[in-house]
Amino acid sequence: MNPAYSAKLDAPFAVLGIRTSGGAVTGIDYLRRDERAQAPVNQLAARACRQLERYFANPEFRFTLPLAPAGTTFRRRVWDALATIPVGQSRTYGELARALHTAPRAVGGACGANPIALIIPCHRVVGSQGSLGGFMGTTDGDPIAIKRWLLTHEGYRFGH
Repeated sequence: MNPAYSAKLDAPFAVLGIRTSGGAVTGIDYLRRDERAQAPVNQLAARACRQLERYFANPEFRFTLPLAPAGTTFRRRVWDALATIPVGQSRTYGELARALHTAPRAVGGACGANPIALIIPCHRVVGSQGSLGGFMGTTDGDPIAIKRWLLTHEGYRFGH
């Protein structure tokens, strides 16, 4: 099943599929680079595209989009915690788990289930001892290249 996108935006590392509903952004998916861009079908999707483009120009840009991620109470707690990680910084799965009184694997599961990629910055969660950890349900290939691009764009200092 291919979800209906409100827009598809070319990004430096993928095409972003943007979903909106009820006046909020409900999803952003990383799509293949060969996916065709799609003009926004509503004002919110157009606003999301403009804000994403501003982020690509300036990683310090702060998103002001209404978000409505669908998920359990626990997953929403994790996603709220992700939103507090400053640009250029990261947290480990363990650090987030301790702060939320849960297990690192549960934090990883919530990150993997994040429906609003990039704006809810799961890319800022890394493994212990400097590993990038997982991303989009995998630990290698294109998803890790996307995570590395986002962290580099935001000024993250690898190995520190």
